[in-house]
Amino acid sequence: FHTIYQKLHNFCTVEMGSFYLDVIKDRQYTMQTDSLARRSAQTAMYYILQALVRWLAPILSFTAEEIWQHLPDKSAKSVFLSTWYDNFVQIPAGHPMQQNYWRKLMQIRDAVNRELEKARNDGQIGSALGADVTLYCEPELLKELELLGDELRFVFITATATLAAIDSRPGTAVATEIDGLWLTVAASTQKKCIRCWHYRVDVGSNKEHPELCSRCVTNVAGAGEERLYA
Repeated sequence: FHTIYQKLHNFCTVEMGSFYLDVIKDRQYTMQTDSLARRSAQTAMYYILQALVRWLAPILSFTAEEIWQHLPDKSAKSVFLSTWYDNFVQIPAGHPMQQNYWRKLMQIRDAVNRELEKARNDGQIGSALGADVTLYCEPELLKELELLGDELRFVFITATATLAAIDSRPGTAVATEIDGLWLTVAASTQKKCIRCWHYRVDVGSNKEHPELCSRCVTNVAGAGEERLYA
């Protein structure tokens, strides 16, 4: 029993609370209401909740039943009359972003967060959104992180996330516990977007929205940004 409880608790606090829900807040708060990326995140949460409420039912019975009554598209009148939920979309075999990819990315994010916390304690930065992070990577790791493109900064929730070859690392770069990864953290010198709170070089580039970054201008007055991964 305690093993099941620990796994559920860790899933809620680590995979969900400390990672997934933290990352997708930007999607939920800044993207257009009916945008594909925002609705995609909501759909993912729907699938996760459908499974989670069933996992919780034998342990937190009353709570699970109360959650069940608020779920859309219920398959049964009660969670205790439902069957196991496995209606998840599978990542195609051979796709570069399998489960192990995201587990490694979570480890890298933890390493970045530790350096951000040090910079915050030293008074170098305020929030992570005001930080520029540069990752100096071995070739294989560099290739893997390049798959995320500019969306890597949304994973770290920083102003920028720049990738560079490990041979180009400066003397101020910090070694991490991850093989082939060094990094630096610096305060951004750009202006802060009043809508998404990111510090971006393009804040003020639009005369009609002088306090917004170009991404927010697109979401407010344009077709909306495209987001694929984070």
